[in-house]
Amino acid sequence: MGLLDSWTLGEHSFGGVSHPTYRKGAGPGVVVIHEIPGMTPEVIGFGEEVVAAGYTVVMPRLFGSPGAAMGPVTVAKALRQVCVSNEFTKLAMGVTTPVASWLRSLARELHDDVGGPGVGAIGMCFTGGFALAMMVDTSVVAPVVAQPSAPFAVSPRRSADLNLSPPDLAVVKKRAAGGCQVLGLRYRSDRAVGKRFETLTRELGDAFIKVEFKGAKHSTVTTHRQQEGVDRVLAFFEEKLHTPA
Repeated sequence: MGLLDSWTLGEHSFGGVSHPTYRKGAGPGVVVIHEIPGMTPEVIGFGEEVVAAGYTVVMPRLFGSPGAAMGPVTVAKALRQVCVSNEFTKLAMGVTTPVASWLRSLARELHDDVGGPGVGAIGMCFTGGFALAMMVDTSVVAPVVAQPSAPFAVSPRRSADLNLSPPDLAVVKKRAAGGCQVLGLRYRSDRAVGKRFETLTRELGDAFIKVEFKGAKHSTVTTHRQQEGVDRVLAFFEEKLHTPA
């Protein structure tokens, strides 16, 4: 049996862009955005944990082959897809990744379908900041940024950039000031994350909740999984999504 056989395959379209989606579960909605190289067994396993905790999970496939394991070949293929796509920003600073509009639409659709106070969203690695960009839409009330790594941290300034345009950052700050918290996870010495947690702390203040682990590993809830990190994510969703609006 394939890892995704129990998930319902669908498709979401917005602004002339379509991506496959995988859905499973019942309860409040959570969008799980895979990391590079794609929907690996570890990402799917994390999605299953969120389902088991009582949520309707939707996992969009933005790149990569579903179910393919992490490895040099799959990473290289995914990077080629990302680098030629105009849906993603790779090095540009002070801009919001274009795919954020599509993800916001997906979140609105999920919220309209399942109801509740809003939906959760978690991005990982290259997509880590995507959940922050989704926060611009009021349907997203529980954003989680796991080791955000875009734009690529090839310079100190890029390593501090949040992958948001100034207008979107202003909306995120306004929502944070109004009580919408952001949960972040990282290994403290992860060079791919760079200085982004410092930027988030400066811009969002106490609304940014940091969960940090010792070391220079990377994938906090998948490949280099920390059970404390998974538990904190699920507790965050419980607090934000099971509370009446």
